Amino acid sequence: MARKVLLGVGNPLRRDDGVGVWVAERLRGSAWEVVLAGTSVENALGLVRRLAPELLVVVDAAEMGLPPGSVRRLPLPGAERMLGSTHGLPLSLLLGTVKDRVGELVLIGIQPAERSLGEGLTPAVRAGAEGLVALLRTGDLGKIPPLAA
Repeated sequence: MARKVLLGVGNPLRRDDGVGVWVAERLRGSAWEVVLAGTSVENALGLVRRLAPELLVVVDAAEMGLPPGSVRRLPLPGAERMLGSTHGLPLSLLLGTVKDRVGELVLIGIQPAERSLGEGLTPAVRAGAEGLVALLRTGDLGKIPPLAA
């Protein structure tokens, strides 16, 4: 059983939509087992099931109506805000297929500024993502505020 798995979701060819993948890439070689889902979350879930992590953190861009780069924890029913939901089946439905193999599931959304074609994060989203990487490295997920209802 893997202790901690980070699932990076998004499309790096659509600017800030790739923030989940960007975060995941920066955690390689750390205490996290990193799974790069990109736009094919359904293809990564078999690996997540086999790893059966104590903690699964899913990071994706999420439309939350907040300033760009804002980072929030989302409840599983709030997964529809995550842009991974637009890549195929709803993200909440996909994640429901691995809930029985995961100790704790944490969804983390980062508010995008731009999702047009192109590579690289906008400055505000990059700053938010860098802060999130630092929190994930220390394991202090409690410092990530929940999305207000």
